[in-house]
Amino acid sequence: MTVNYETPREGVVLITLNRPDKLNAYNAQMRLDMMDATRRASADEAARVVVVTGEGRAFCAGADISAIDEDYNVEDILNTEYGSFLSPIQTMPKPVIAAVNGPAAGIGMTTALTCDLRVMAEDAYLMSAFANIGLVPDGGLSWLLTQQLGYARAYQLAIEAEKIDAQRALDWGLVNRVVPATDVLANALDWAQTLAERAPISMGLTKRAFRAASDNGMRNAMAFEAMAQRSAITSEDCREGVMAMLEKRKAVFKGK
Repeated sequence: MTVNYETPREGVVLITLNRPDKLNAYNAQMRLDMMDATRRASADEAARVVVVTGEGRAFCAGADISAIDEDYNVEDILNTEYGSFLSPIQTMPKPVIAAVNGPAAGIGMTTALTCDLRVMAEDAYLMSAFANIGLVPDGGLSWLLTQQLGYARAYQLAIEAEKIDAQRALDWGLVNRVVPATDVLANALDWAQTLAERAPISMGLTKRAFRAASDNGMRNAMAFEAMAQRSAITSEDCREGVMAMLEKRKAVFKGK
């Protein structure tokens, strides 16, 4: 398999890109395997948090250009095959953490930034490498970078294909944590385990609210928040959270 799917801890799914000899660059099989993995994680009721990482010394070097031939229809592949696993990452009702254990370039950078949260190795880097081979950012990277950095900085990074080291990625808000390379996966799994103890309905609705807010403007965001809050406030988890606070104990959330 080019993608491994594991449950290393209760409530936590680990998806590992597994072509280390190619620095985990996407070929046709890995795109299909990643689609299966993300859809499986999205539908898995026992999975409360998902971690995505790469095997070996890279997170993902992008697309495997050695697999591109004259029959390669890039528009169809981006819209169907890449979209088929990037979209579930965005829409699944649970947090997705990227454990960026090494370089994340091209569509690998897109994969990392599509995740909700990111832990990055201190010796890793992000790189919008498309301009180096005469291409444009794809998989939604233009939107992701503009949302997170603003137009001018995002455009500069895209056309100059500059490596963004871990400290700068942290300073710019592209990642949440920077840790030693040997600690990346353990840190991400510990974080995932902590989040898995939180109320899953609340986390899922909050994710939808914040994703919608970046697309729809403040008034639409407020309307969505109101709808989401109506669902959350009637849940058993909400009642449990309130009772636990009143009783000064740790809440036990069941996702109901």
